[in-house]
Amino acid sequence: MKLGIALFCCYIIFQFSWLSQNKPLKESIADGALIYNEFCVQCHLGKGEGVSGINPPLANSDYLFEDIDRSIRNVKYGLSGPIIVNDEEYNAVMLNNGLDDEEIADVMNYILNSWGNKTDDIVTKERVAGISE
Repeated sequence: MKLGIALFCCYIIFQFSWLSQNKPLKESIADGALIYNEFCVQCHLGKGEGVSGINPPLANSDYLFEDIDRSIRNVKYGLSGPIIVNDEEYNAVMLNNGLDDEEIADVMNYILNSWGNKTDDIVTKERVAGISE
């Protein structure tokens, strides 16, 4: 009887475990591309190259990969003040675009896996939610 109850509980947990799972990386990247094209492309341009001295590149960016949580924080809360990216100083303001945690995760996964960028560090909405200002 106890074995039957245990198996039933495992079955129920398995059936509903998908509710808490994050979307697959491929789907997150595809959704992130749409978000990037709506909110980010104006400053960082179509291939993530940015504008020298004004808007930093996202493609092959040392700043981006040095501290991914810092990069997530910048997208979530915005950024002002000087930063150094690939040995060049940038001092533009990046506003918080009002994206929710899942949208931030998606756009970060897109950026981290586009234009020659590649990482196994998957950004989840839970990770974004855990990052404070």
